[in-house]
Amino acid sequence: MPRMSLTVPHSLSQEVAAQRMLTFIQRMREKHPDRVRDLEESWNGDSLTFAFSTFGFKIRGTLAVQPQQVQLDTELPLAAMMFRGRLEQEFRETLTRVLSADRPPPAPAQQA
Repeated sequence: MPRMSLTVPHSLSQEVAAQRMLTFIQRMREKHPDRVRDLEESWNGDSLTFAFSTFGFKIRGTLAVQPQQVQLDTELPLAAMMFRGRLEQEFRETLTRVLSADRPPPAPAQQA
């Protein structure tokens, strides 16, 4: 499968950055159940292994929260390659917004 990798810098502590990523993923699952399906996630320290389906495509990858950056590596289905530029832009903009230092920390998602 074709791969897509990107790095987004941040100025947060590694712990705060990881918490923001965790909260963001929880919110995505709750807010967009029609777009994010079959979400699988497994945290090992500050690294997340994930998989989900969106618009008929299965996306798999890892997200590593490092002291000064977040590294995202994904496998894209061949059929999704025509959307690679758009996906990369969306991932980069979203991660940048979530990791923005001037943004207040997100409130934890409420458990049902």
